[in-house]
Amino acid sequence: MGKKTENEMEQIQKGLEQFLEREVDGVRENSRSEEEEKLRSLDAEDGEQEPDPFWEEEDSQREEDFLPEEEDFQQEEEDFSPDEEEDFLRDEEDDFRPEDGKKAFAKRERTARRAAEDGSMGKRRERKEEKKGGRAGIHDSEKKKKKHSGLKKLLVVILVLLALFFGGLYLAVGFVYDRMNYAEGESRPLKEDGVTSVLLIGSDSRTSGTEGRSDAMILITISDRTRTVHMTSLLRDMYVEIPGHEGNRLNAAYAYGGPELLMETINQNFGTEVYHYAVVNFEAFANLVDAVGGVELELTNEEVQWVNAYLNEYNELRGVPMETDYLDTSLSGNIHLNGAQALAYCRNRYIGTDFARTQRQRNVLSAVFRKLPAAVLTNPDGLINGLFPNLTTNLTQGECMQLALMAAKLMTYDIVQDSLPLDGTYSNASIRGMSVLQVDFDQNRAYLRREIYGEK
Repeated sequence: MGKKTENEMEQIQKGLEQFLEREVDGVRENSRSEEEEKLRSLDAEDGEQEPDPFWEEEDSQREEDFLPEEEDFQQEEEDFSPDEEEDFLRDEEDDFRPEDGKKAFAKRERTARRAAEDGSMGKRRERKEEKKGGRAGIHDSEKKKKKHSGLKKLLVVILVLLALFFGGLYLAVGFVYDRMNYAEGESRPLKEDGVTSVLLIGSDSRTSGTEGRSDAMILITISDRTRTVHMTSLLRDMYVEIPGHEGNRLNAAYAYGGPELLMETINQNFGTEVYHYAVVNFEAFANLVDAVGGVELELTNEEVQWVNAYLNEYNELRGVPMETDYLDTSLSGNIHLNGAQALAYCRNRYIGTDFARTQRQRNVLSAVFRKLPAAVLTNPDGLINGLFPNLTTNLTQGECMQLALMAAKLMTYDIVQDSLPLDGTYSNASIRGMSVLQVDFDQNRAYLRREIYGEK
């Protein structure tokens, strides 16, 4: 009985082992085909194929996963007594059904396959995430490089444009400056306390230079403090203290010592800081108006009559017929004036006081300034050849460049017209037989410091 039972046990065990081997081989082939199909589809998505470490393991290593259960089965078998073993084998022989073993093994195989798939898929997902992260990093890096490259190109373009602009502007200023008459003087900063000051002097000279009398004196101040451009006319009949000379009319300072002494006199009496000037003669003034295409001004009929009267002298100086540029004596109101007519209009000192004459001068200059930017583009030759040969200045070429760079900023500043002395700060007087204006300089000085320098 014991020997028979032992033989039967060996047969059963061999049959079980053969069955298990067949089933393992079949399930393995099926699962391998399914897994390889899945991996091929994944590799197609990733654009590359990588071997699956699960299927690279030896078959013997994977079968060992199931051996502990057989060992447990054998251990339990050894613990039986002979009678219990015989009964157990009989029961096993009666109850054993191949399909039950097949199902159990298939279940274990599915579990193992899922674990392998999960591990393989997890690794593949990790690789995929790493690839995506790497691609994203490369993409971000390329974007940053492109952005930096774009910024560099833009910066280079801006620098080139600035170089061209400033280089062109410097050449243009140099070209114009060569046509001016430069008078060397004391070197002083163009801007003092945030204010750029230039004294514009209208000379009654018929030629270029600083000789003759100062027919008009207008202080041009550009204030960064108050964001204004002030055109302040200085009446020539003000009685002032002239350094190195006895008191006299303001325009006498120009006759005594030219522009330098005139500026020193103005600074001493009014507390200003002006050290640069530009002197223009009759012809320069008329050419400037013509270069901008003339000006539109409001004239009374009486002013029209005086324009024709002053034209007589100017036409004689030019050597042209006496009635050249005459206005219709019936005109009044808004009238277009050319250069010669505007000059005659400004020189009129017989209608109103000297205040009215300086007001007419500022009216012409304001109209010219408004049209000047367009004239620079449309008629540069007229400006260069008509104005600058008849202009004398102590401004250097570098200082003229500074003024040119201010042009855009000045378009945003308010233009203010003034005249000194202020109303209520002077009285008519006769000193040494001269009819003059006796001035309260303290009030006028305080006004300039407040309006131009922004002081309280």
